[in-house]
Amino acid sequence: MNNDTEKVAVQASRRGRWLPVREEALVAFRHALAEKAKKRSPGAQLAAPVQDLATLVNADPILRMYFTQAIEQALAAGYDLGYHDFDGLIVLIDELMTYAPPFDTTELVGCPLNALLDWPMCMPAGFPLFRSPELNAKFKAVLRYWCDFLSGPDSRNYLITDPGGWFSSEALSYIHMSDFIYDETRRYWGFASWNDFFTREFKAGARPVDGPTDNTVIVNACEATPYNIQNNVQLTDRFWMKAQPYSLLDIFTSTRQALAENFVGGDIYQAFLSAYNYHRWHAPVSGTIVNTYLLDGTYYSDLEAEGLDPGGPNDSQGYISQVATRAVIVISCDDKNIGNVACVFVGMAEISSCVLEVRDGQHVTKGDEIGYFQYGGSTHCLIFQPGVIRSWVPQPPFDIHTPPIKINKQIATANR
Repeated sequence: MNNDTEKVAVQASRRGRWLPVREEALVAFRHALAEKAKKRSPGAQLAAPVQDLATLVNADPILRMYFTQAIEQALAAGYDLGYHDFDGLIVLIDELMTYAPPFDTTELVGCPLNALLDWPMCMPAGFPLFRSPELNAKFKAVLRYWCDFLSGPDSRNYLITDPGGWFSSEALSYIHMSDFIYDETRRYWGFASWNDFFTREFKAGARPVDGPTDNTVIVNACEATPYNIQNNVQLTDRFWMKAQPYSLLDIFTSTRQALAENFVGGDIYQAFLSAYNYHRWHAPVSGTIVNTYLLDGTYYSDLEAEGLDPGGPNDSQGYISQVATRAVIVISCDDKNIGNVACVFVGMAEISSCVLEVRDGQHVTKGDEIGYFQYGGSTHCLIFQPGVIRSWVPQPPFDIHTPPIKINKQIATANR
């Protein structure tokens, strides 16, 4: 690291513990990956989507320029990337296509591709680079390929009881495995894949719903740490500024302006998920699903105004809720005084596979499961119409020491 100020910046931005706080641990990970890559057979072919990514960048002079500059800028700033050019990066990305994270309490590399892109993505050339729609489409295919591996039986090498395994005694205590459904008499404790383990479900009664018959009790939709509360949100705003105000038209997209207009002047609650916690989404209110849709977007785009924002991009969470890949679910509440509540589940870096489990017209009861992040979790927003929220349970300011709130626990009280 360059100085103590940068160390503090990194610690603050690596929320959720998806990446180690210590840069030395990430450097070791990158170099170990590079050593593994050196043992590849001569002429080994890249996975098809990784090859497509390489072909796009090498054929597009603007993307190639930005990628080259971003890498060179990171190296010039003194960061050890484990590679020195785009071709070297591509080989390491290909090595990740069969990677499943081992358990570690302090130095988990849960977002390995983010670990490789950590510094280039927040260099001057990285900001425009990672906003390219064409580049993000190729990253989407790469991440889908990796997600398919994590959804298959070969991803279970660390679903074991040995040290470094997710069923070791240290891991079981750390992730509170006793809260979840599993069968230790079966191989891999009954989990069909890494993703099957990571989207594990709670046992009945592990997370009771607060105020089940009280419609004014709004409950937590994710097992997540509060990030921000913003009041009087606007239809359009300068979301790219350091304050990261929410711009409803950008969250919902311009093709759904009528939907966005319902929430002008309302409130937004945003919270983010940890690498070790539950990654399914639950209904914060009872009502009927009136809108469900998925949106493509960015994966590694940072906000310039935040400066150094590696490991997420975690300090850019307000910004990415308007530009990143995400799922939108809108619930028309049984209590008409509450009206519509929008739930926006935002993919961040590798955690970009949003799976909807509800459909338009379906009725849900507060606390029902409505979807999940495949592999891990990210950040999410709950958006309320004006005049609905009377008070909040979590109170800002929030920081990296703010504890997560359990799912189905009350986060707000609505006006009657």
